[in-house]
Amino acid sequence: MALAIPVVWSDTCLRHTGVCGPWVGVTIEGDELPARATSIRKVLEQAGAHIVQAHEHDDATLLAIHDEGLIGFLRSGHRRWLEEGYPVDPGQPQVVGYIFPTQGFLSGIEPFEAAAGSARTGMWAYDTLTAVGPGTWEAARAAVDCALTAADLVRDGGVAYACTRPPGHHVTRSAFGGSCYLNNAALAAQRLRENGAERVAIIDIDAHHGNGTQAIFWERADVLTGSVHVDPRAGWFPHFLGVEEEKGAGDGHGSNRNLPLAPGTADDGWLAAIAELTHWVGEVDAVVVALGVDAAAGDPESPLLVSPQGFRAAGQKLGALALPTVVVQEGGYDLATIGALVLAFLEGLADPG
Repeated sequence: MALAIPVVWSDTCLRHTGVCGPWVGVTIEGDELPARATSIRKVLEQAGAHIVQAHEHDDATLLAIHDEGLIGFLRSGHRRWLEEGYPVDPGQPQVVGYIFPTQGFLSGIEPFEAAAGSARTGMWAYDTLTAVGPGTWEAARAAVDCALTAADLVRDGGVAYACTRPPGHHVTRSAFGGSCYLNNAALAAQRLRENGAERVAIIDIDAHHGNGTQAIFWERADVLTGSVHVDPRAGWFPHFLGVEEEKGAGDGHGSNRNLPLAPGTADDGWLAAIAELTHWVGEVDAVVVALGVDAAAGDPESPLLVSPQGFRAAGQKLGALALPTVVVQEGGYDLATIGALVLAFLEGLADPG
């Protein structure tokens, strides 16, 4: 039987090369590559999935989620980098920051915009790894259109999968990092709200905490944010956030839930945490699943040990909610298995039993 879930796609998502900046001062090979998306598409097409081209959307939803300054920086950052001559001196073709205006540095003083691009980058990026290249803005913006198109497809019910790339769940309202540039899952949730859903739940099953999504909805009660991930206290990204005590604030107090897992957690513990989140969200009108498959055993970026059968079972648990559902692609870095793992999850979601 063909996979009955539409797959939203844009070729423009491939324009971000995935070349990254230095990690702890060392040049490393990037693993958030265009082949991640093409590998997924190939497997889903072989399973009979219908490919839907993403529709262009204006910036209204984008501006509801992200700071205008962040959008402006990403839109013009590489062009300005070229104009300022960094590819020649010092010879860096990618936009990479070197100084970051942290709270300790500023000591409560409001900063002005830095004149130098190398410093200006640190106002919007929170790591050196997430470089901006010649096609980064176009790819990230196309990923947004994939997420918004998928949200539009489920306006009257059903499930849609947005094959987004680059990923997005580490982006806050005004800062990018973690190989992410715009928060596709948050934007899908906002679009569902705009399309009439009174209350939306984001369930993030990527191996790493969705710190950006948590931050965006930290004070909102209309979007619940739940994340199952490897415990950052064990030394994993995002290192400083993602523990149980983080519940939200103001109107959003109680609307955030984190379930950190010990390294080495396999199917049983992972699925139990996902089941706990499905019960926790209660009565909502729609769901966004931030689908990372980097929790799989063998993925180079995670110490979790989830099997393909575990991903299928996770899909079944979330499919049992029987709600309009948008699945947004996040992590997963083993090119040999990423497509099959996404397929296993989507098959479970389509047939929860």
